[in-house]
Amino acid sequence: MALVRLHRTVGVKVGRVQVGGGAPVVVQSMTMTDTADAAATARQCIELAEAGSEMVRVTVNNNDAADAVPEIKQRMLDAGCLAPLIGDFHYNGHLLLTKYPRCAEALDKYRINPGNVGTGKRRDEQFSTICKVAVDHGKPVRIGVNGGSLNQELVVSRMQENTDRNLGKESEEIINECMVISALESTELAIENGLRKDQIIISCKTSRPRDLIAVYRALAKQTDQPLHLGLTEAGMGMKGLVWSSAAMGVLLEEGIGDTIRVSLTPRPGGDRREEVYAACELLQALGLRSFAPSVTACPGCGRTTSTTFQELAERIQGYIREQMPTWKQQYEGVETMTLAVMGCVVNGPGESKAANIGISLPGTGEAPNCPVFIDGRHHTTMRGTYEELAAGFQALVDDYVATRYARKS
Repeated sequence: MALVRLHRTVGVKVGRVQVGGGAPVVVQSMTMTDTADAAATARQCIELAEAGSEMVRVTVNNNDAADAVPEIKQRMLDAGCLAPLIGDFHYNGHLLLTKYPRCAEALDKYRINPGNVGTGKRRDEQFSTICKVAVDHGKPVRIGVNGGSLNQELVVSRMQENTDRNLGKESEEIINECMVISALESTELAIENGLRKDQIIISCKTSRPRDLIAVYRALAKQTDQPLHLGLTEAGMGMKGLVWSSAAMGVLLEEGIGDTIRVSLTPRPGGDRREEVYAACELLQALGLRSFAPSVTACPGCGRTTSTTFQELAERIQGYIREQMPTWKQQYEGVETMTLAVMGCVVNGPGESKAANIGISLPGTGEAPNCPVFIDGRHHTTMRGTYEELAAGFQALVDDYVATRYARKS
């Protein structure tokens, strides 16, 4: 059952996607190609969207990148990819959006960082320029405050106040407060420049889970704008996954957050889609969304010296990810399917019966039989080599999808 949101947030339309206003939490990701390479960037946008990213962001950092944006958008549309395209601007967004009006029009949303849009009087002027471009083109914006690029004038002022008034606050607490202040003041300025509340999304991102939780709890009490969640830099592999889940899981469970990104550092040559899969799994684990069939797999122990169950679980997980772009277009509700690949008799039959399709492989010393259960009932017992088992189980999955889920018209 979906969680009750902490606030009835304002709804913001980003292309075809609704953010906030009671809509399901939206997953987004960001490309890591050179945006000036339109073909490569569009290809990665499409890959991320097919993996489950409902909005895709690209950095727009120079003239060549801004010039490439319309082609990127067109390539996505030509491929049938309707995911909104977001432009990420730092330092020179006011220049690029005015110099390249086709870029401004092609993008579905602009991300503005109030901490590096300018200094002194020019900060407000340049921030206002971006807001006015958004107004002229009817585009929403995300006011994205980052702990690592926070307005230093604000931080110094608050630090000095803490000293002068002997408030006894820790520096981390002051920085967290400054992030919220920056976001709220920037939102007010955006509204003054003509943006409507239903065109503004807010984020206040840090790299530490406890700080993120504190900041968003404070922010959620002071605004009803939709909120984008994510650690600024979660890190690599297991660390990034755990830290992101620890921070966002708490907030989402409290009903805070309308769109999320898991900002994983990929291995060299790694798959950018991993952060999309992670975000989808997080929402699915909390019962907020269903993106793809879930695979329950045995963790292994001394009873499972064979690696067959591991290999089969990995193969089935990969197969599902490959098929989902097609399945979700053809079948209604296929993302709710559950599978189990278990490794011995202890929990194997029970978990297999609890899934829509489950197989219980033999553990060490057990008879070489693999009972398969479909919707809680014993369907067949499989035997044979790994390839025979994998092919047979995969065929059962295909048949289940084709016969149990209604085709979309």
